[in-house]
Amino acid sequence: MFEIRIHSRGGQGGVTAARLLALAAIYDGKHATAAPFYGAERRGAPIVSFVRIDDKPVRIYSQIRKPDMVVVLDASVMDVVDVLSGLKEGGKVLVNSRQKREFAGFKSASVDLTGIALKENLVVSGSPILNTPVIGALAKMGIVSVDSAKKAIKEMFTDERNVRVAETAYQELIA
Repeated sequence: MFEIRIHSRGGQGGVTAARLLALAAIYDGKHATAAPFYGAERRGAPIVSFVRIDDKPVRIYSQIRKPDMVVVLDASVMDVVDVLSGLKEGGKVLVNSRQKREFAGFKSASVDLTGIALKENLVVSGSPILNTPVIGALAKMGIVSVDSAKKAIKEMFTDERNVRVAETAYQELIA
């Protein structure tokens, strides 16, 4: 089982990113679940979401304490949350950043999700939407196929900008 923990802030699309990723994995013929963990948070508060992907049915819906991968949609979350907590040795880290971020003992990748969303004016209530571009970056990292990523995005959103930002993030990922 491959377990992913997504750290974001309320309103950025972290919960929807988890759902999109699970849907894309299902389109790839895998089994997957997505679950958010938050209370009565408001826009901008730290949020964590979880995705499990496996070849057999996933029957676990709890928090992920020892993920294989961590995705950080807002680097400022790292100032208040230990996003690497429990990350398995040799685990992967994907960070929304213009520059490559390194984490000792882990494989890291970066992509400017915020810049990509802003270039397409993919904004809701003044906040760039990061859920669809991050799916493109995760496809580039081999977590799901690019075709399944696009199919999942098209199922959830009709605005073509969502597919374009995923394609851009796929191309601009710095590994």
